[in-house]
Amino acid sequence: MPSPAERYAAAQARSRRERTELGRFTAALDFPLDDFQLRACEAVEEGKGVLVAAPTGAGKTIVGEFAVHLALATGRKAFYTTPIKALSNQKYHDLVRVHGAQNVGLLTGDSSVNGEAPVVVMTTEVLRNMMYAGSSTLTGLGFVVMDEVHYLADRFRGAVWEEVIIHLPESVQVVSLSATVSNAEEFGAWLAEVRGNHEVVVSEHRPVPLFQHMLVGTTMFDLFAGNRVNPDLLHAIRNAEQRGRHTEDARRLGGPSGGGHRGGRGRRDHAAPRGPGGGAGGRGFARGSRPAGGATRAEVVLDLEREGLLPAITFIFSRVGCEAAVGQLLSAGVRLVPEREGERIRRHVEERVESLADEDLGVLGFWDFLEGLSRGFAAHHAGMLPLFREIVEELFTDGRIRAVFATETLALGINMPARTVVLEKLVKYNGEAHVDITPAEYTQLTGRAGRRGIDVEGHAVVQWTRGMDPMAVGGLASTRTYPLRSSFRPTYNMAVNLVRQVGRETTRELLETSFAQFQADRAVVGLATQLRKNEDGLDGYAEAMHCDFGDFREYARIRRELADAEKDGRKARAASRRAEAAVSMEALRVGDVIRIPAGRRAGWAVVVQPARTAKGAPTGPGVVTEDKQFRRLTLVDVPEPVEAMARVAVPKHFNPKSPKSRRDLATALRVATPHGLEDAPSRRGRTDATADTDLTDHLRRQLREHPCHQCPRREEHARWAERWWRLKRETTGLQRRVEGRTNTVARTFDRICDALESLGYLAEHGSVVTERGERLRRLYTEKDLLAAECLRHDVWKRLDAPGLAAAVSALVHEPRHEEADVSPRMPTDEVAHAVREMERLWAGIEELETDHDLPTTSMPDGGMAWMVHRWASGGRLDDVLRGQDMAAGDFVRRCKQLVDLLDQVGDAATDTALRRTARQAVDAVMRGVVAADRLD
Repeated sequence: MPSPAERYAAAQARSRRERTELGRFTAALDFPLDDFQLRACEAVEEGKGVLVAAPTGAGKTIVGEFAVHLALATGRKAFYTTPIKALSNQKYHDLVRVHGAQNVGLLTGDSSVNGEAPVVVMTTEVLRNMMYAGSSTLTGLGFVVMDEVHYLADRFRGAVWEEVIIHLPESVQVVSLSATVSNAEEFGAWLAEVRGNHEVVVSEHRPVPLFQHMLVGTTMFDLFAGNRVNPDLLHAIRNAEQRGRHTEDARRLGGPSGGGHRGGRGRRDHAAPRGPGGGAGGRGFARGSRPAGGATRAEVVLDLEREGLLPAITFIFSRVGCEAAVGQLLSAGVRLVPEREGERIRRHVEERVESLADEDLGVLGFWDFLEGLSRGFAAHHAGMLPLFREIVEELFTDGRIRAVFATETLALGINMPARTVVLEKLVKYNGEAHVDITPAEYTQLTGRAGRRGIDVEGHAVVQWTRGMDPMAVGGLASTRTYPLRSSFRPTYNMAVNLVRQVGRETTRELLETSFAQFQADRAVVGLATQLRKNEDGLDGYAEAMHCDFGDFREYARIRRELADAEKDGRKARAASRRAEAAVSMEALRVGDVIRIPAGRRAGWAVVVQPARTAKGAPTGPGVVTEDKQFRRLTLVDVPEPVEAMARVAVPKHFNPKSPKSRRDLATALRVATPHGLEDAPSRRGRTDATADTDLTDHLRRQLREHPCHQCPRREEHARWAERWWRLKRETTGLQRRVEGRTNTVARTFDRICDALESLGYLAEHGSVVTERGERLRRLYTEKDLLAAECLRHDVWKRLDAPGLAAAVSALVHEPRHEEADVSPRMPTDEVAHAVREMERLWAGIEELETDHDLPTTSMPDGGMAWMVHRWASGGRLDDVLRGQDMAAGDFVRRCKQLVDLLDQVGDAATDTALRRTARQAVDAVMRGVVAADRLD
């Protein structure tokens, strides 16, 4: 119990606080602030920048809201930035409710509401673009709130956060809100270095305690018993594994499969979904099946309802799985809200979609969507229409629907807390492969469980599937190490903007203050310490191997070269052959006839597509084989160098998907195939083997002739020399790592400037922005240089509005799956020609980037050109999407990105006609469902 003196001091502190803006701010709240919130708000009021790192749901946004309050109270502006437009939209409505619509604006890529208001909510990219453009809106800016600042680790968009932090005027206070990260102090130290007076406030306390569970079969167990994984859970999993093996054996023998055992020693009985192959979300649930004793999703939700654990979010990591879950609950007749409330929901949703044409609603799956909402459940994923996602978020946040089946995109920032979070599996597809979720992702997902001020406790439930290790799940749930790693790297657009604003040398110095370089430099400190130790060790070993007969270091080098030549000759030759094979494939051109030396595809083939680099990874050439098949070659097919043995004329618009085209080309291949070379031996292999023998003979001769060969203590010296060489190799590697990490960002910037100067975007040794560079300054797309080159070469000049939209879509479209259409359908000859020209320019840029040791730009993809052209020409949504592998939500999102880029093209173009066409293209695309909302 506090002493009278302590109580008096606390009363005095409260009295002082009540007379401050913080006191007036807290007086308007209906709840007291936590200690970490008070500390952070006090730092803001003292004029400091602040980093607040706290768990999801802890209430860190209150600090950002206080910064907004302080800005209005002191006559300054506040910008509230978020990583995604959905979160910007939500925060805009929150602030309007508090401060009124006249004081709050919204700026996203496609929305501008009251943009000159004293408080403006925006995506981080919008603020970055305003800074580069020198916008007058920045005048009077006092505070920038960076919500979800840990997003700077995102490898695609994270660099924007660092750009903003580095380049904001010193007078602006930055309030950074982050999820709990283990290196918050390191991040805070960097913020203090680049922004000045900064305070770090970290809280790991969850205001609503989170209980972790696992579902095994149909029973829910606590994950932990004390400080260890629950023994009852481990016992249940062993039994389930045995039952699963028995079921499989019975199924193979054609006998009864043995029903699942219900019940157990857990604290509650629950149904848990399972899918085929050990994963959740399988199609079997649609038929209500119970594979290996699991339960349907409908049973899971109903059991959660009986136990009072709704509302719940079930993360499925699959769009198809989310939609299937809604269908399964509808088929099972599940209703989670009273019928009267369901009717009110139905009327509300119908009002929200009044702007959409009835013909489009059917294409969008609206009727199942509406039926699910009226029964209290819905899906939520990026493939949905943004308006539909917004409706789900509103209804769930208001407590009007009780269950949501979502992909992990829901976990980012959107305020949709639930009492329970269910994870059907712990593996997700990251765009390239199926990978385990990380501890940070697990915490982000389960952090939604437990609503502050509503729930006494939150619950996170992981469904066990065969092969899942409960100890690993326990590790995920208990790990508190989530380091924040910078993803910052200079871009072409960044380079020309900064060179124009502050000059090349100052830009170089600025970029060296990035968090990426800060982390690299800190790592160098440890490496440099080890380097000094190694160098001391080398001196000692050199003294121990000293030989009076001669230079033993030289003798040891010859011995080592001889050993390596004898031991690693074959391996080195194989590696060399692989490298030569890769180079030879890159040299192949369309029409070259080659012989594939190995694998199932061995035989003659003709090249129809050259090797290329997609998403930074090399892809082998595409060929048509003797058996009329189209294949893309790998080093498995070509383990040794190949060369063109003949040439075949390949039609200019050859379509490898057409069986007739492949058949005709295979016939031409057979005619052109050289005969008598099938079994020709590899002269290169014999040359390499001979060279290796000559080398070893030469080294043996050198060794015998060396003076140290006669030393009686030769082997003793050799032992010390071996240690010296091992340590020398380690030391050389450390030196390379130190050199590689020092000034890495600035060196990349220098290479970018050199590349831009070679193309005429910069001049006078990269210190002056040219007229071309001025166009590049206005293009913020990921393929910024390619877009600028298209403007420079008038690639789009002769296109009409639908054609321009179709061609430019190749810069924003990225297929969701690796298997992109190698020859996408083109709407017109003019668009096809433009896309081919874009690919030609891209090939030149890729070659330039390779020469300058820069990350390569991904190839333009015309996969949605036909759809965009039809849409921009006034086509109906069902006609546009029919037969296409693209969800309506993806189409709408890509179209909005396209509109944003077309706006930039209109600003950057110098040709009056192209500027006018770009504006017409914007209007042609921004209609119907694309213009139905301003969420994405």
